[in-house]
Amino acid sequence: MEYVIETQHLTRCFGAREVVSSLNLKIPKGCIYGFLGRNGAGKSTTIRILLGLLEPTRGSATVLGEDCQMLRPETRGRIGYLAEGHHVYEWMSVKELRDFQKGTFGRWSDDVFEGVIRHFDLKPKDKAKNLSRGQRAGLCLGLTLAPEPELLILDDPALGLDAVARRSLLQAMVYVTRQGQQSILFSSHMLSDVERVADRIAVLEGGILRAECALDTFRDRIRQVAMTFDDMPQTLPALPGLLQTSRTGSEIVLTFANYGERAASALSALGPKSITETALGFEDAFIAYTSAQGEQSFLLEGKEAKS
Repeated sequence: MEYVIETQHLTRCFGAREVVSSLNLKIPKGCIYGFLGRNGAGKSTTIRILLGLLEPTRGSATVLGEDCQMLRPETRGRIGYLAEGHHVYEWMSVKELRDFQKGTFGRWSDDVFEGVIRHFDLKPKDKAKNLSRGQRAGLCLGLTLAPEPELLILDDPALGLDAVARRSLLQAMVYVTRQGQQSILFSSHMLSDVERVADRIAVLEGGILRAECALDTFRDRIRQVAMTFDDMPQTLPALPGLLQTSRTGSEIVLTFANYGERAASALSALGPKSITETALGFEDAFIAYTSAQGEQSFLLEGKEAKS
């Protein structure tokens, strides 16, 4: 298999803090790859290293077959980068920004650019300073996609956009990139967006890679088990793969990664009145996997209602 990005024990420290820790990734060509984690997980730092904007403390990475710290200009021209904020020169018009960007690339498709800005209802004479957030995001996407990059790196590009603008951004991105089998590394906090487009995902927590698999595999591996009791047990045995536990009245709800026969047998031995296994949606599965583990209490549990 051909990989557009590979990292080997990639590590970055800021002072004594290890922000990215021995990260090993292989991102296949033609893949839309969701790069996920909570704030501070190390996603943006990793992306900056891959783009050659930041040096690793240890380890290495290759992008399109070249060391990310020594990317040739020709190789950089094959990479499109879109970050949150969608910064453009506000005094320029859409046409002026197109001409400015076009002059910096040896390869440019007016058809792609025009198709994207039409999708966002942009006119050539529109000034960037007068655009809505969604239109500005569409303009930046058009400027990023028009050079027809082989690899598209998106660092939370939909942050701050409303639902309609986010959907338009995704539709345009997927339509254009799927035409030529380009590859996408896609960092986002919008889990519904990731679920809609990603083939594979990586989950970072505290700079450490905690999961790397097909999105469907991740979703299928997280299970929730609800048990009801006449006589609620005070403690639970050690259960393999247990992520979280919560209790309400006569019910215990447990969330597992890789729920299997060992855990199922241990739960049955507790003598529950009923036991129900449920698959979680991707967002619920991700939150369970990355939240604090152990027994959870409800925010208002034990609090008296205030008038």
